[in-house]
Amino acid sequence: MALILFVQGRLYALCQNIGTIALLLIVLPFNLLMVTLSIIWNFIGKPFQTKIVAENPKNVLITGAKMTKSLQLARSFHAAGHKVFLLESNKYWLSGNRFSNAVSGFYTVPAPNKNWDGYCQELVEIIKNKNIDIFIPVSSAVVSYYESLVKPILSDYCEVFHFDPDITKMLDNKFTFIEKAKSFGLSVPKSFLITNPEQILNFNFAADGSKYILKSINYDSVRRLNMTKLPMNSKSKMEEFINSLPISEKNPWIMQEFVKGKEYCTHSTVRKGKIRLYCCCESSEFQVNYQHLEQPKIYEWVEKFVRELNITGQISFDFIQTEDGRVFPIECNPRTHSAITTFHDHPGVANAYLKDSQNDNETPILPLPNSKPTYWTYHELWRLKEIKSLGKLKAWVERITVGTDAIFQVNDPLPFLMVHHWQIPLLLLGNLRKLKSWVSIDFCIGKLVELQEE
Repeated sequence: MALILFVQGRLYALCQNIGTIALLLIVLPFNLLMVTLSIIWNFIGKPFQTKIVAENPKNVLITGAKMTKSLQLARSFHAAGHKVFLLESNKYWLSGNRFSNAVSGFYTVPAPNKNWDGYCQELVEIIKNKNIDIFIPVSSAVVSYYESLVKPILSDYCEVFHFDPDITKMLDNKFTFIEKAKSFGLSVPKSFLITNPEQILNFNFAADGSKYILKSINYDSVRRLNMTKLPMNSKSKMEEFINSLPISEKNPWIMQEFVKGKEYCTHSTVRKGKIRLYCCCESSEFQVNYQHLEQPKIYEWVEKFVRELNITGQISFDFIQTEDGRVFPIECNPRTHSAITTFHDHPGVANAYLKDSQNDNETPILPLPNSKPTYWTYHELWRLKEIKSLGKLKAWVERITVGTDAIFQVNDPLPFLMVHHWQIPLLLLGNLRKLKSWVSIDFCIGKLVELQEE
């Protein structure tokens, strides 16, 4: 039986990777045509373009080059007259964003969780050689803490726009974050630290009266989408579900009150406890559409939290707002959120990162009122298979016509070609060579989501 399952898994991986590569080849001509026309248009209009020169130009090093949010920041700094360099781990040497007009140089370094000394040494060399003024992590969940650990080393050479290790560790832990917010007098859902399945099985759900969900405190790209509610009607099924989860002292989970309401996500760029840039968007389990919405109570919650901590860096939150208007944080991510793409046409992004507030009354910059919502075209194409009614088709068409692709820009078209038809296909070929399957393709993050992340 084990052999049969092994062979079936290999066959599935073979078909999955070959089939996806074939689909990407089918749409390649359309992508290539659009990019070629944009390049020609840019060439014709180049003599009429005005180059912006910053009053005090900076050399900026941005990490996370495989991700759209890194590309967005690169474009924002470049548009303001600064010089941008992108950085990634060696695995993602194939980053399509490196081909952006906004990028002056691209570098890879060893993964810090696998080769700490090599990571530090190569990173310092890049910063010294390129006279980097500010280091801005656009981290993955795995790397965020290491970019805090390297902060004391890099601070001798440039400004590091990131939190100290103890702050990052506290914020990234779903339980300690909730405890910290509670200490500030902010609203939070009931939460319990779980290190043993028996804690859940022995919990008196009847006396408590609330529904709960389980989430891994350590980042889990697959199980994070599981919203199974406890308690379950069947005790045996509940025991089977709980025992299937890798809960232990070394891999703790959080059992958190399920709050019914509307989901939102936020991104904040903060300097010395003051929000300099902020956006709030409707959210979902797998978020690939962003449009800023005014939610004053959520902003007030975020503003108090960062003010109390007096932090400098980038911080993102997930919230639930109930029907009666109360807001509850679900988790915090001490890093850039992909919702930063809502600032795709805002000229003030660079200053929000580089300059402190001039006074206590200065408000943060928000996405422009007429700014188009962002989406990822290849995600939207994949969603076509889910459309089974005229109403859903109209909603899909409206999303495309009203919004704008987060990667494609007429004046910077190459990333749109290279992410979809270089970066992702090469990752697929790598998995094909290993006969390894994957759960989904995340074009926003620029990776294959796998059951076991490397």
